[in-house]
Amino acid sequence: MIMIVMFFLRSFRATVAALGAIALLATAGCSSSASQDGSDADSTTNIVVGAYPFEYIASQVAGDHATVTNLLAPGADSHDLELSPRQIGQVSAADLVIYQSGLQAPMDQAIEQQTPTHVLDTATFLKLRPATAAADDQDSHQIDPDRYDPGAYDPHVWLDPTNMVEIANQTAAVLSQIQPENADDFAANAAQLNSRLADLDSQFTSGLSNCARTTFITNHAAFGYLASRYGLEQVGISGLSPDEEPSPARIAQVQQIAKDNGVTTIFYETAVSPKVAQTIASDLGLSTDVLDPIETLSPESRGNDYLEVMSSNLDSLQKANGCE
Repeated sequence: MIMIVMFFLRSFRATVAALGAIALLATAGCSSSASQDGSDADSTTNIVVGAYPFEYIASQVAGDHATVTNLLAPGADSHDLELSPRQIGQVSAADLVIYQSGLQAPMDQAIEQQTPTHVLDTATFLKLRPATAAADDQDSHQIDPDRYDPGAYDPHVWLDPTNMVEIANQTAAVLSQIQPENADDFAANAAQLNSRLADLDSQFTSGLSNCARTTFITNHAAFGYLASRYGLEQVGISGLSPDEEPSPARIAQVQQIAKDNGVTTIFYETAVSPKVAQTIASDLGLSTDVLDPIETLSPESRGNDYLEVMSSNLDSLQKANGCE
């Protein structure tokens, strides 16, 4: 009799343990899904981006009224974005996607195929620089959305703080459509952010107004908007994509430009290999330093947010170009 009772007790405990484990897994599964997707879609506006500058804008403008998911891993170069099926699903389910068409082909394709509810493409309201002007042409153009070829333009719009102001305003406007009850909060948040961006713009304007040289050489030609805004001349070792391998002829050309313009520093960035920049600098006896295109934010970034990293960029440019 005792044996039978013990048998049933062991069976009962095993059953309870199994049910408890199942319940725990179910709870963990729900928690994991909410965390990876950003938040509970029924109660929170979900904003999806593919690059850090748009994450920064969205977080600052939305405040506590939305959850922002950046599909780009910290420290990864934005041009290397690849989307998993789950991330494509996040694009589809997003209440708002903020992006720059032409920057990341997978993001362009996901938006076209999944048609999220609201999409904010900065190419539709900013003046863009032609891709062929990446090195030295300062012209920019308002695009025709009906004839827009994303690959024909430089996508690094956020490196001009005045563009970030316009992105913030547009983000506030779209969020106000999604959550009209919080429109005043979005407007106030955008105004506060824009005040900080205006201060940053003033710091760049004054800090780069009196320099011994205006030419700077960088790993890839991401800084056309910054150069155009502040009267500098960008020379990219490679083109708009850091994955482009410069030819020996291009390297020789860059070396000659450095000599002709008294360049002291070859800039590289934290998210891509600095080898080419370091080789050119070593051959010419020049220094190297970081100039961050801020496509991503990582522990290696020289700052904790967009404003801090841009301030670091300003310091680097002032030092390299002998600015007073």
